[in-house]
Amino acid sequence: MLIGEVARRSGVSARMLRHYESLGLVRPSGRTGSGYREYSREDIRRIFHIESLRSLGLSLREIGRALDEPGFAPSALVDDLVRRTRERIAAETELLTRLLRIDAAGPAGWEDVLQAVALLQALGSKSPDARQRAALSSVHEAAVPVDALVEAVLSETDTNVAGALRWALARSGDDAAVPLAQGLDSPVAAVRERAVRALTELPGGEATAQLRHALANPDAVVRGYAALALGTQGVVDAVPTLIDMIVAGRNDTDAADALSVLAGDGARADRIAAGLVGRLAHDGTGAPARGRLTQALAGVPGTRASRALAELSRDEDRAVALTATYLLRLREER
Repeated sequence: MLIGEVARRSGVSARMLRHYESLGLVRPSGRTGSGYREYSREDIRRIFHIESLRSLGLSLREIGRALDEPGFAPSALVDDLVRRTRERIAAETELLTRLLRIDAAGPAGWEDVLQAVALLQALGSKSPDARQRAALSSVHEAAVPVDALVEAVLSETDTNVAGALRWALARSGDDAAVPLAQGLDSPVAAVRERAVRALTELPGGEATAQLRHALANPDAVVRGYAALALGTQGVVDAVPTLIDMIVAGRNDTDAADALSVLAGDGARADRIAAGLVGRLAHDGTGAPARGRLTQALAGVPGTRASRALAELSRDEDRAVALTATYLLRLREER
């Protein structure tokens, strides 16, 4: 079969076939009487093998080794191809994400595009100072898409930069609540904490709704941040978690303060006092926890809390009794 016919049937141009020949990949088995290249069935079969291997991303040099070295093992080369392909996909995905974010920013001209690119690059900088400047600039100089800020917040390890990013995110509106809440399900504890901390600083009803959901999160740290934020907002659903925090001794002072804010309403005060008293009477509540629960009653107004303190002033635990007596005296002096 002559080169033109081979090119037509294989889809490989005559020019490429000559290139393969110059590299020694395919050598026509014969020549016609006029000197034209003549390809045998085996030659054509080899051409299809070359094209198949090219479709996997092998270089022509690698294809030559694969076809001609008897002891060549494909496993190492395939593993290398897998690695290179993954790296290429990651790079392309990163580029696509950046383009989508620039498009989401709605640039009016190339100046806006360049400014958005600069900010996105700065957010990913290795320098904390550069990342912090980018976070602060994102509010005033150019619109940075919310998902870019969320990604930066969830990955930031520097305390100062993290604070600047949360500040910028809080000024981007309520749209950040849902993507941030996805970080609450991360397998990495630090990411979950960053997500809930950012949620507590977001305005709007969607952030509050996500914090309510976070009260059922398996991570005690997530539940704690959510309860403290909701407590200051007057959300009574946070009460059980706040009491749990006092029992566990985890941010118990802040939890007691949040309960005090919630107890400003009379009906809430009785409910909170009942919750504290119930945990005091629980058999599994140890002495240190009972002391913290007694102290928490100090910030709860109403007769229910006063009666509980009066009973606790006669408690068998001397530390609890002394604390309750002292708190009763303070209430009487007010």
